[in-house]
Amino acid sequence: MYSLHEGSGLLLLLVLAGLQIAAESRGAPPCRPGFSEDVYKVVVPDITEKGQPLFNVRFVSCGRGGLMRFECSNPSDFRIEADGVLYAARTLQRSTLPVSPLLITASDTATQQEWVAQVRLVPRQQVQEGAVPPVMFKDLKEIAFPPRNMDSQLKRMKRDWVIPPINVPENSRGPFPQELVRIRSDHDKNRSLRYSVTGPGADQPPTGIFIIDPISGELSVNKPLDREHIPSFHLRAHAVDLNGNQVENPIDIVINVIDMNDNRPEFTHQIWNGTVPEGSKPGSFVMTVTAVDKDDPKTANGMLRYKILSQNPESPTSNMFTINNKTGGIITVAAGLDREKVPQYTLIIQASDMEGNPMYGLSNTATAVIRVTDINDNPPEFTAETFFGEVPENRVNVIVANLTVTDKDQPNTPAWNAVYKITGGDPTGRFSVPTDPTTNEGLVTVVKPIDYETSRTYVLTVEARNEVPLAKGIHTPRQSTATVSIRVIDVNESPYFEPNPKFIRLEEGMMPDSTLTTFSAQDPDRFMQQTIRYSKLSDPANWLRIDTNTGRITTIAILDRESPYVKNNLYNATFLATDNGIPPASGTGTLQIFLLDINDNAPRVSPQEVEICEKPDPNAINITAFDGDLSPNAGPFAFELANRPADVRRNWTITRISGDYAQVSLKIGFLESGIYEIPIIITDSGNLPMSNTSYLRIKVCQCDINGDCTDQQHIMAAGLGTGAIISILLCIIILLILVLMFVVWMKRRDKERQAKQLLIDPEDDVRDNILKYDEEGGGEEDQDYDLSQLQQPDTIEPDAIKPVGIRRLDERPLHPEPQYPMRSAAPHPGDIGDFINEGLKAADNDPTAPPYDSLLVFDYEGSGSTAGSLSSLNSSSSGGDQDYDYLNDWGPRFRKLADMYGGSDD
Repeated sequence: MYSLHEGSGLLLLLVLAGLQIAAESRGAPPCRPGFSEDVYKVVVPDITEKGQPLFNVRFVSCGRGGLMRFECSNPSDFRIEADGVLYAARTLQRSTLPVSPLLITASDTATQQEWVAQVRLVPRQQVQEGAVPPVMFKDLKEIAFPPRNMDSQLKRMKRDWVIPPINVPENSRGPFPQELVRIRSDHDKNRSLRYSVTGPGADQPPTGIFIIDPISGELSVNKPLDREHIPSFHLRAHAVDLNGNQVENPIDIVINVIDMNDNRPEFTHQIWNGTVPEGSKPGSFVMTVTAVDKDDPKTANGMLRYKILSQNPESPTSNMFTINNKTGGIITVAAGLDREKVPQYTLIIQASDMEGNPMYGLSNTATAVIRVTDINDNPPEFTAETFFGEVPENRVNVIVANLTVTDKDQPNTPAWNAVYKITGGDPTGRFSVPTDPTTNEGLVTVVKPIDYETSRTYVLTVEARNEVPLAKGIHTPRQSTATVSIRVIDVNESPYFEPNPKFIRLEEGMMPDSTLTTFSAQDPDRFMQQTIRYSKLSDPANWLRIDTNTGRITTIAILDRESPYVKNNLYNATFLATDNGIPPASGTGTLQIFLLDINDNAPRVSPQEVEICEKPDPNAINITAFDGDLSPNAGPFAFELANRPADVRRNWTITRISGDYAQVSLKIGFLESGIYEIPIIITDSGNLPMSNTSYLRIKVCQCDINGDCTDQQHIMAAGLGTGAIISILLCIIILLILVLMFVVWMKRRDKERQAKQLLIDPEDDVRDNILKYDEEGGGEEDQDYDLSQLQQPDTIEPDAIKPVGIRRLDERPLHPEPQYPMRSAAPHPGDIGDFINEGLKAADNDPTAPPYDSLLVFDYEGSGSTAGSLSSLNSSSSGGDQDYDYLNDWGPRFRKLADMYGGSDD
């Protein structure tokens, strides 16, 4: 059995979780499975942390092969593991412990048999106060391990100990190691044991905090503890013999770190910003400040209290605000908040732990800035009682006066922005007062024209208000209303015609110098002595004249309704009236003349040209009449053929179909092709009828079976005249000439191209002639020639004996070549012409010679040359009077070359 010794002055209360069996059987009764006790009484601390083990339930299985499963009746607060250890499922306080006992159920998973035991939880304080019979508790100085049930045939079983948590204060100053408790087993009486502890803080990180003497079992703490870092430790004690065999079941030890007031409160923000409307009543909420303390909030170390240390400014009182000492909520406690006087308050807030105890608690401060927000408690007031302005008449969108106001509220807010309204003096709505958004001034503006002759002055009453209503209890003062006196300035106004436009009705055909009407204008300036003069501004047909002084309008030409300037029987003329003011003003007026129709136009035949076949079938043509007049001066019309020429009535006849149509028919059965003009007399139905002889042009043509013209006349009638046909023929001729000229030019160009191919006559075409190319060098065909043929024959100096590096660029490369007959070495003639001719013959007869347009080597100066020295030309033996004129004769082969390069020294 283990025992727990009291260490560092700490008294540990141990709860015996199971009662010893009442009477030990002297014999060996049969084993009965079940709990070791029907009722367990367990002492728990005042505060039980989540996950803290409470006690171990012992169950006697009597060697049953099935697995045992444990269940708790209150799983939300407690949980029981498969080994029978009961843990707290959440943090429990003394007040929240269940009153009724817990029921622990053990069931055999194989046989489904169940056993039930009760667990009564007793707070430690009740044990200390004697509320629980002392027989149930035992003050021991050791923690003793419960005996192990080594097999199912044990005759005697002891209860397990439920070890209360060990409390260790944080930040202990030592000395270290500091003994906490001593662990002992009953088996150490007859053999030596070794003790050890495992778990976080011992052999698991953070390691080295707790150590145990392996022989004495003294458990000690090795360094100061920090509750804010690790609030509790869960260790497990072990007892083994010298061979390492376990002699006791491990026992759980819970070490709680007791909080000390080692942390100051910390505000979550160092500066807090809040707002409160001005004029707020006492008790109005402003803001909430919050501080946190790392110490245990369930103890006084972490219980904070707030208070206001100072207020700036202290106006109107030093206690305008108060703070809830527990929640940190700031509210107003006094009236008199006025933004115009104090726009902002600064409070120093203090938070203290130990429930605000100034002697033992720690504290910290923060700043609360409370801004007083504006409300509309100040109406706008005009800076003057009367404002003055003036405006010229007939001007609109003109600012007459600027109205200025003052407002103590916060600028550029709805409580400061002014709205102006005209409350009197403007019954016709000629003025408006918009607000200047920048200066907040009222701009008195003219929105409708003002007539000086009607009213010379205006006196307006203007009221100023804010965009939002005034706060309750605030009344509009007299200074919020002002008077605006506006003087109207007289200006020279334009004369105007009345009515405009002026409408008159007249018959067309009115003779010149006839008086039509008087079109006069009015001068609106009644207080100015001015005269008006008239002039014509627009008269499209130039029919009218106006008197410059009186405005009387007369005609200067005959009015014709059928004129193109008349639209829908209306003729429009515009006139100008100008006064003699300074500066002069003018106005325009329009005269509309409605012209009534008279019978002044004779009718004409329509259409004027028609087409029929030589053998018309039917042989009739429908015609109508066209008259520029209107009804009743137009149709119905009367149609008849003229008496002359005589063949008209003999060949043709006319029949009236209706009042506007008639039919012209051919009396004879055949009429030759041609153009015939038939005179037709047409008479209208006017009051004084008008007649006119109109000619109908009839084109007679040959027709096909469909009745369509097939001759040239038909083409002309269809709109293709003689001029168009001639134009088409001329275009065709010009096109043919152009084609012929192009063919001739192409042939001539081919001849020139062929002529350029040879510079000499065919009989003079030899290979050593000079040819002209249009490009640098030879063509692509010349690239395949073997230029080695141009070198000096190897008669004198073989390639084999020439040293490397002194060969000419045009010499034959060093490789075997076919043998050709070599040229004979040229002698040393005295005549250079014979020498050249012989070299030419040798080149012509040489099968190894290159083409005629390639370089020919006639001689080689230097080593191996077959030519002799020319030094004799300058010797005295050569003869100084030698005649070299024969050299100018190059022969027929070099005639072209002589012409190009054989000139004189010039």
